[in-house]
Formats: sequence, C-alpha cells, structure tokens
Amino acid sequence: MTDYKNIKISDAFNHGKAMIAFVTGGDPDLETTEKLLPAMQKAGADLIEIGIPFSDPIAEGPVIQDANERALAKGCTTDHLFDMVKRVRESGKVTVPMVFLTYANPIYTYGKERFMSKCQECGINGVIVPDIPFEEKEEFLPEATKYGVDIISMIAPTSDERIIKIAKEATGFLYVVSSLGVTGVRTQITSDIGSMIELVRKASDIPAAVGFGISTPEQAKKMAETSDGSIVGSAIVKIVAKYGKDCIPYVQEYIRSLNEAIKGTEKISA
Repeated sequence: MTDYKNIKISDAFNHGKAMIAFVTGGDPDLETTEKLLPAMQKAGADLIEIGIPFSDPIAEGPVIQDANERALAKGCTTDHLFDMVKRVRESGKVTVPMVFLTYANPIYTYGKERFMSKCQECGINGVIVPDIPFEEKEEFLPEATKYGVDIISMIAPTSDERIIKIAKEATGFLYVVSSLGVTGVRTQITSDIGSMIELVRKASDIPAAVGFGISTPEQAKKMAETSDGSIVGSAIVKIVAKYGKDCIPYVQEYIRSLNEAIKGTEKISA
C-alpha cells in the first residue's frame, strides 16, 4: 500500500500530461463522493480536486453553485470531508494527489492552523483559494508551509506582468485560468494560453495546468498541447447532477475519454 503521507502534487505530472478532475464534495451525498474518488483515479485522473461546499462560491458558475447547495442541503461539512478523505487514503483506494478547492471564509471559520493540520493528517496535498489573490497569500502561507500543504496559485488572461512574479513563487502546480468570468462549460476557449505558458516558463519549471470551461476531449487535448495538463470541473459536476447516486460509471467513461485525448498529446519541451 502506498504511504499517502509521501504523495506529492508533482506525482501527477510524472507520467506526461495530467488529467485533473474536479468534484464537489458531498454531491449528491458523501457516500457517492467516497465511491467516486477511487473510480475517478481508476478512469485516469492524475490529480483530484474536491470542492468544499460553501454558500457563496464566487468563482463558480451555476452548475457548481447548484452542486454546493445540494451538498449543503445533505449536511456535508468540512469535517465530514476530512474524515472521508482520510478513509479513502488509509484504505489505499486513492493514491493520486488530492487538493481542496475552498474559499477564505471556510478556512478562517475552521481556523487556519487547524485546517492545514487536518489537510496534512488526512492526505490533502494542496488548497486552491480563488478569492485570495496572490498578493494576500501570506494570510495562509505560514500555516500551509508548516503542514506541507501547497497553496495553489492561479493566473488569468488579465494577470499580464504579474504572471512571472506569481510563477516564481508558485508551489505544487500553477492553475491557468483559461477564460474570464466564473467556472462553467464553454463552447470555445479564445484566450492565448500559449503566451501565458511562455511567460510561466521564463520564470519557473513548475507544472502549469489549464482550467475553466474545458468540457470536450478535443478542448482538453488542445489545452494540454500547450501546457502540462487540463482541469475539468463543471462538465463532471453536470454528469453527477444528471445521474445522482448512479453517476459513477458515467463519470468514469467521461474521464476515460478526456484522459485518452490528453495522454495522446506530444510532450512539449519546457
């Protein structure tokens, strides 16, 4: 059995392009999420993001907002998610890196030190906090560093000259936001991802994965061609919403199709 304490985010990028999959914790219920995580790994997810349900997820579009509401209505709490993650880690069912996506308020409410300590204890490798800009990451950095939890930095098409600065200090992986606005499925991604990745490469060799709006294998493949991987969230959450407790085989089939498209890309040179 893999010692989950030794899992690192970089492991996700050790086998070529990474397929990063997102799911809202506790949607449709905690039991389904607990079964879904190992199923996602089995289908090819190299890293799994788990959204902590929150009443005001400002970076999310309607699909993930609705998932948050369903999870909260079912009574899912941060403590429930910590316990569930620990169970799948200790069972050896999930050996890929896992990160939480949450917001500043839930971390403050829980207590910064306690939150990061619990992340380390249960095997969460990093946290993404969309409402804390890079310049304010010191709010959580001391506690995160103390417990070996990476704060995942984000860059967007509007980051401009900040991209190099952010990339220099980023840990874990760099989340490249493909489009302006909130999360959600998009028919077209028009941002110049290549230029953003070029700026990143000037500053750091940290893996950079692209998210926001990716929904088809073709889009996932295209984004992975210019970066180190693709992040897919809303499209997976839509499948969960459609099939509820019966979603697992459908999510697996979808992740498998994304993974095949992503892994078929040629590895780019840094």
